[in-house]
Parts: sequence; structure tokens; C-alpha cells
Amino acid sequence: MSERSLTRDSVQNATRVVVKIGSSSLSSREGGLKLAAIELLAETVAERCSRGHQVVVVSSGAISTGMPALGLTKRPKDLATQQAAASVGQGILLAAYTAAFARYGITVGQVLLTSDDVTRRSHYRNAQQTFNRLLDLGVLPIVNENDTVATDEIRLGDNDRLAALVAHVIGAQALILLSDVDGLYDGPPHLSDSVHIPEVSHHSELLSMRIGGIGTEGIGSGGMATKVQAARIASAAGIPTLLAATANMQEALTTAATGTAFAPTGKRSSLRLLWLEHATTPSGSVTVDSGAVAALSVRRLSLLPAGITAVSGSFLAGDPVDICGPDGLAFARGLITYDSVEIPEIMGRNTKELASEREVIHRDDLVLLEH
Repeated sequence: MSERSLTRDSVQNATRVVVKIGSSSLSSREGGLKLAAIELLAETVAERCSRGHQVVVVSSGAISTGMPALGLTKRPKDLATQQAAASVGQGILLAAYTAAFARYGITVGQVLLTSDDVTRRSHYRNAQQTFNRLLDLGVLPIVNENDTVATDEIRLGDNDRLAALVAHVIGAQALILLSDVDGLYDGPPHLSDSVHIPEVSHHSELLSMRIGGIGTEGIGSGGMATKVQAARIASAAGIPTLLAATANMQEALTTAATGTAFAPTGKRSSLRLLWLEHATTPSGSVTVDSGAVAALSVRRLSLLPAGITAVSGSFLAGDPVDICGPDGLAFARGLITYDSVEIPEIMGRNTKELASEREVIHRDDLVLLEH
């Protein structure tokens, strides 16, 4: 059996699956719900559940759903207005899901998350237990980022990555990403010379592709780049992923014979490190010498002050920071234990010379970046 059929077969037969549907599939440019899309999703998910499978739906659309009620015709750019629209939209969205799934005898439950809930161990364990209990009770979780209270610092930023992280949290066997595009192309889908990619066996195949852009109706926060990033997060955790068009959701959830399939490339690993590599924006960077590069990348040691040669940006202890080699290229990322203003006073010095001997970045909070 080919790798292509193995990947799609895994998606088709997964008994616990995360399905993500985007804003551009659920809402119009002017805002408001496309009820037909929700009805089709409910029908299709219900059919999957009838096979004894457990499904978690990650739904975008809270902000765009709330826009008409606030008299907004364009997606707001400032966080406060986005939160206001999400506050209104989440209730409308959940009511629509509740009514649609009730027709199939399925009870839904809302789960609102921030990055803390899927990265901090205490929160992560609680979220995991909540999901498991909901599924055990036969409830279908409807997940969204908690836009109403999330700050810029704790936002995941898009629901594609949230879906990949939720798939890891619940031990999903497959991730299905539904959008307004029928899979991955080697260039912008609207260009005639762009070719559809049916299967991705490793992310290195993506390096030569022109990937980017927002949803076709310009109302979502994500785009093809975030969907590919989500697929990379999931596949790196051993979870096969299918990217398909919402219009083809029935085929995606039943036979998986549509869209683009991403083969799993790794085993389940630390969710925190997956988040650190794929779902964080660095607040700054530190440059290290060649000895530190070898210590971090080959010997997998912690970053000590002695190896640092420069610091850039403004950050606080606990922030994600890129680590650059002498060539200026970032090769690792980690959670820093010092504020940026403290680094110049300790860099280049041996820990024996310092009052504090703590690492600048502990090896458990450090991940090597793939290029």
C-alpha cells in the first residue's frame, strides 16, 4: 500500500479526530453566519459519530459572526473591538451549532482556550481531562480561542494552530482542516500555473512553494501559511492531517479522498516544545558564538551567559527568544530566564563569576528550529 493511501486511510479510520472549520467558510464578507455550512457540518460530523468515532470541532467565526450586531462591515483591527465582536458572536455561533447538532441527537459543549491552556502543564492537564470527560459523556466539544479575554501575549493568533495543538492534547488520530481552498497548491490557487499537491510526505517538500495569503473573502485571521504550519505541528506529533475545501467536507470526513494529505513525520513529543517552535512569535534574540551553537544543537545543553555575544529586542523573563549563530540566522528558540536589560551585564561571563548560576535558557525550554 502506498504512503498516500496509508495517510488517507489513517484519516478515514481515525476513531478520535479534530475537525477545524474557518471563518471564511462560516461567514460572509459582511459578517453573519452561513447557516448552510453549519448544517452541512453537523450532518457530516453526525455521520462520522454514528460510526462510533469521537469528534472535536474547532470553529472560527466568533468575531465575524458578531460583526453585524455591532454595525461593523469590516473585521476590526484593534484587539478591544475584536474582543467585543467575539463576545457577541460566540453566543450566536454556539446557538447555531446547538440547534444544528440537536437535529441528530448530539449535545454540544463550548470550550474556550488560550495558549496557556495548551502549554502550561497544569492548565494542559485540566483541559485534557475536560475534553476526555465531555467525549466520554457523548458531548461534542466546540472549541474556539477565547478571543473575549485573551491578550496579545497569550493569543495563539489563529485557529489552525489551535486545532493542531488540541489534536495533540486529546490524543487525536487525525486532524482535518476545512477552508475555502481544496488543498495545497505549489503557488497561489487563483493562478493558472499553480498545481494542486495531493500528498506531502515531509515538510521539506514545501520549501520551493509560494505559500501565503488570507482567506478568499478576506475575513479570516489565517491563510494557507497557517494551515501548512498547523499541518506541520500535527504531523511532527505523529498525527496525519487532511486539508480540504469546506464544500467537500462530506468526502473529507468519510473517505478522505480529497484535498491534500500530510503524512505524519514524527512521534508524539512535548506539546510545549511544539508550541514553542510553531506557535510563538519571538520577542527578541540573542546571538551566540560557535561553541554555544555546538553545545545547544549537538550536545543539547542549556544556554549559559558565557556563549552570548549580543542581544536584540526588548523582552522579559519567560518570553520566547530566538537564538542566532555567528551568521545571524536563528537556529533555536527558547524561553529566556532574564530580562533583555540584564543580558548585556552577564553575556560572555562564566557562571562562576556571577552571583546567579541559572541558565539563560534551560535545555527543557529550548527547541531547535528546522529550516
